Amino acid sequence: MPGPGKSSIQVEGRRLTPEALWAMGRIGSVVTSADGAYVVYSVSYYSVEENRSGSQLYLMRADGSDPRALTDGTYRDSDPAFTADGEHVVFLSNQGGSSQVWQIRIDGTERRQLTHVDSDIEGFAFSPDETHLLFVTQVKTVAATVDVYPDLPHTSGLIVDDLMYKHWDEWTTSAPHPMVADFDGTGISNVRDLLEGLPYESPMKPMGGMEQLAWSPTSDRVAYTCRAKTGLAYAVSTDSDIYEYDLATGTTVNLCKPCGHETDAEGRPAMAGYDTNPKYSPDGTRLAWQSMARDGYESDQNRLCVLNRATGDLAFVSTAFDSNVDDYIWDAAGEVLYFIGVWHGETHIYAIDTVHDNRLTQLTEGQYDYASLALAGDKIIAKRHSMTMADEIYAVDNRRSKRGQAAAVVQLTHENQHIYDQLDFGQVEGRWMTTTDGQQMLTWIIYPPQFDPTRKYPTLLFCEGGPQSPVSQFWSYRWNFQIMAANDYIIVAPNRRGLPGFGME
Repeated sequence: MPGPGKSSIQVEGRRLTPEALWAMGRIGSVVTSADGAYVVYSVSYYSVEENRSGSQLYLMRADGSDPRALTDGTYRDSDPAFTADGEHVVFLSNQGGSSQVWQIRIDGTERRQLTHVDSDIEGFAFSPDETHLLFVTQVKTVAATVDVYPDLPHTSGLIVDDLMYKHWDEWTTSAPHPMVADFDGTGISNVRDLLEGLPYESPMKPMGGMEQLAWSPTSDRVAYTCRAKTGLAYAVSTDSDIYEYDLATGTTVNLCKPCGHETDAEGRPAMAGYDTNPKYSPDGTRLAWQSMARDGYESDQNRLCVLNRATGDLAFVSTAFDSNVDDYIWDAAGEVLYFIGVWHGETHIYAIDTVHDNRLTQLTEGQYDYASLALAGDKIIAKRHSMTMADEIYAVDNRRSKRGQAAAVVQLTHENQHIYDQLDFGQVEGRWMTTTDGQQMLTWIIYPPQFDPTRKYPTLLFCEGGPQSPVSQFWSYRWNFQIMAANDYIIVAPNRRGLPGFGME
């Protein structure tokens, strides 16, 4: 049965409603072809009447022209990637019941299944030479009650004798493990578990994905994120590290704590906090990742560090940016790192020139949040949203103009324009307010549509955010400011003390 697909909803009264919000397409993964010519992305659609969702893939040229559906939404198709030749797109699909890797030509023909493993594949990445497939699947790490008491085959009870027994709404009975398999162009063989026999997880629950693993450009190594702890130690520690697996030898090395370097110059534990999301430079000589300094402090500043593979030297290159590095990519030459980070309630794209003393440049400006980065020639392909618009895809020049103005930005998709054309949104205004201790606090004010300054309105005080998330220009399908404003409320949303984007102090 076809998926819900794009809605043709008609909005009454030009006010945002829950029905209109749920009718919006939600843009997910965005990737570019190796030659920068094409962009493929996923969009999820929801049907309230049918109580179900679906997702499909779309393809367009990197300038936004010639957009077309690549899959028809019959199945949940997501997590796309281009093959090296740019002629095919590989992706995850639940066609056939479980989530497996599929392939389709960019003209929408020759759809076929590439993997047939016994469990759902949660994420994947082909090696650059496309001779291997890295994928993530769940491996049982905790004995079930029926394993201990086989005479109780129908029990739903759980035996809990240690932490960490639950992540939010999910009982911990298994762990995601990275697998590497040989790939011959039609299927996989010789599957190896990089954490064979170990109770650890990679990527890390509850929110880690394929961003926590990376192929080397030479296709002979895999870098992955892992917190090698269990029980109480796992529950209270944030000390994850970057490990590197050598396909030829089957050996693994901890890159954060190489032998003899478990402590820093002052005798403190080295690289003691979260170390996540590795990415090799294009020539493989360097490896970058995000790093927090302190153990047990999950909202510590997320810095960007770079390891020189030849010398072993580690440099923290984002020190000029006094906030978190939220996502990043290398440029094609391996000299510049582009990243997104929040500052004063807006999330923008920045560039670090690692050749010229880690010089920092802010590329984008405005009352927006950028998310997700990919390269297409001299353009950065990114998603952007605000408090008045859900995610759309944009092309951003990879440098500021010669006159010092922000980089040129062009909108490529208009997924929900047919809905926005029927709506009036309330104005969003940033105000700096003096706090009781004499400091300045950024507060967003969201007004009702058709705001009348002569009227009195009820007000909602929205105290969300922190210590990990800012009150930035986010668009939410759970806490949507425009839904609140559409019901004639003024919303006051302060960036309270301790939120990211206002400096470490």
